[in-house]
Amino acid sequence: MPIDLAVGDDHGSEVALRCTVAEVQRLEPVHEYAYIRLGEKPVEDPDWDVGVEDVLAMPYYEGDPLGPSPIYDTNLGLTYDRVPKGEVEIRRASAVASADGHDLGLVDGFVVDTDGQITHLLLERGHLWGRREVTIPIGAVAAVETDAVALSLSKDEVGSLPSVRVHRHSSS
Repeated sequence: MPIDLAVGDDHGSEVALRCTVAEVQRLEPVHEYAYIRLGEKPVEDPDWDVGVEDVLAMPYYEGDPLGPSPIYDTNLGLTYDRVPKGEVEIRRASAVASADGHDLGLVDGFVVDTDGQITHLLLERGHLWGRREVTIPIGAVAAVETDAVALSLSKDEVGSLPSVRVHRHSSS
């Protein structure tokens, strides 16, 4: 959905679209599926790049007197997002890396000000028993690629940022 078709309310709690259902149905699909050979890429498109990919491959088993052994098909199903050329795709769960090359965690969201500008990246860090959320100023983002964010901060600098409690809007 092109961002210029979105309209927010005064409270920042709802988003409406500046178009009809028929106009939305005429937009090109973003999510695609391809059944391709192992190692191949989806068809090149002059207007779109391949964004986030999910591979769907299933082993199957043949009967064997010594036990079942998996046999893998040389084809696989690939679901992917089409991203306009020159743009990138970031999603919840995109990887975040520090300036000194450490994997820091995953994007959990963005903090947006009243003008609709992204001010902070919300990073989920830790493990099952020790998760915490850290807001990283958008100025500390050094580079953004499809499904990956690189920071200009070291692992220790990110570790010293305070944990924050983020207000989440309910989905009801």
